[in-house]
Amino acid sequence: MRSSNPVLGRAFNQRGYAAFDPNSVKSDSAALENLYNAPAASSMRTGRMTIDDVVTRTAILFAVLVVVGGAAWRLNLGGGAMLLGVFGGFALAMVNSFSKTVKPGMVIAYAAFEGLALGTISHLYNNLYQGIVSQAILVTICAFAGMLFAYKSGRIRVTPKFTKVLMTALIGYLVLGVLSLIGSLFGASIYSIGGFGLIIATGGMVLASFFLILDFDQIQKGINAGLPEQESWRAAFGLMVTIVWLYMEVLRLLSLLRGNN
Repeated sequence: MRSSNPVLGRAFNQRGYAAFDPNSVKSDSAALENLYNAPAASSMRTGRMTIDDVVTRTAILFAVLVVVGGAAWRLNLGGGAMLLGVFGGFALAMVNSFSKTVKPGMVIAYAAFEGLALGTISHLYNNLYQGIVSQAILVTICAFAGMLFAYKSGRIRVTPKFTKVLMTALIGYLVLGVLSLIGSLFGASIYSIGGFGLIIATGGMVLASFFLILDFDQIQKGINAGLPEQESWRAAFGLMVTIVWLYMEVLRLLSLLRGNN
């Protein structure tokens, strides 16, 4: 009887008893050493997307956003830089969203433009309401952590009905946004009607928070489906879009609350 263990196989004779041989011991010791020094199968790169890949890419994107945003804040670049960041970020968001192939450089460029936009916008808000930016960041982090916990614990499950409700709410929210934009061109905004602005801003924050659940679910499905590692850039990009949206909704809601005091 021979053992199926590759190390022990040569150490057993045909009768199944251990046979002592100095040369065999030496060679088996080397085999054991090679076995323990070899990387674990789970740690070897498989070319498939993992949660670590997504976390790493997301961290890279936010590092770029924070660095560029911090520079824009300190330099107080003004409205021109803000418009460049907003429209540049929007254009790159469209490119990255509809591109069939993942382009990491374009995703990183999007993060840089978003940093430029958020840095200048946050500086403007902070000049009006001191400390509002730090409050918005804290609320955004808490909302992200809460949604992640709700998803991982199974308290919120992504179902076809859940997705349909969110997409319907998003369409309604976008329609209100367009109407508000048109109204502002004529000197009237729906956000200035009583407490309607607070309701819309709160709804936008809640909607953005729940869209994080969809992002988490899509990332998990991608990992389960064995998507290529390169797709982790797309997953990180999608997550950043939602977090930036959430931050802006929180910032707007806090400004409305501070303005009413």
